[in-house]
Amino acid sequence: MDSLNVISLPARPAPIALDPAKTAIIVVDMENDFGLEGGMFHRAGIDISAIRRAVAPTARVLDAARQAGIRIVYSKMAYLPDLSDLGPSGAPNRLLHIERMGVGQTVSIPGGGEGRILVRGNWGTEIVDELKPETGDVIVVKTRYSSFYQTDLDAILRAGGIDHLVVTGCTTSVCVESTIRDAFFRDYHVVLLADCTAEPIGSGESRGNHEATIHLIEMMFGRVSTSGEFVAAVGALETTVPG
Repeated sequence: MDSLNVISLPARPAPIALDPAKTAIIVVDMENDFGLEGGMFHRAGIDISAIRRAVAPTARVLDAARQAGIRIVYSKMAYLPDLSDLGPSGAPNRLLHIERMGVGQTVSIPGGGEGRILVRGNWGTEIVDELKPETGDVIVVKTRYSSFYQTDLDAILRAGGIDHLVVTGCTTSVCVESTIRDAFFRDYHVVLLADCTAEPIGSGESRGNHEATIHLIEMMFGRVSTSGEFVAAVGALETTVPG
């Protein structure tokens, strides 16, 4: 690895060297149904303020990553219009999403018109405006918590020579943690940016879930850093590369 092209990222429990050519940013489920008023979470009475707070630092990370030539991959949960990919009748995933979250229901959407909750091609499954994908970014559609489960994510990363992942998104202890666990099982080196993830589900205990996952990743499945450390590390790389 050419030392002039290495991002030296402070992290816990130890710093990590990132080669931009072999690193990808993973943005998990930062879509309207999770992160905006009028979306699925908000309609279900779930406090989305923590997700909203994660948007700005994530946007800064994406800007820095693009400047460094790091690939951006979005994974988002979205189901077929006939809901056939929710699972068979009686499957836990199907029951939870239909009965508790109203997946598939037709609802009014912000700005007027109608949309179906967490269904492909609808407002709710679009990435939030502040984090919109750009030309060259990759979007992976998933139907379970992990971004790797029955998707092309692993094949896309392998084809690109990616072996290090910087993970952002929501929710910390569910889709983010599931994705990181699966990445670990596939031998990826993972960094979670703690201020670019959020755990809104639940009430007073939700913050404990967030912190528990942060601790778990740090101890077992990867490393933990922050958006500020990532942006600063990318900036340091840019000042050392001859140009």
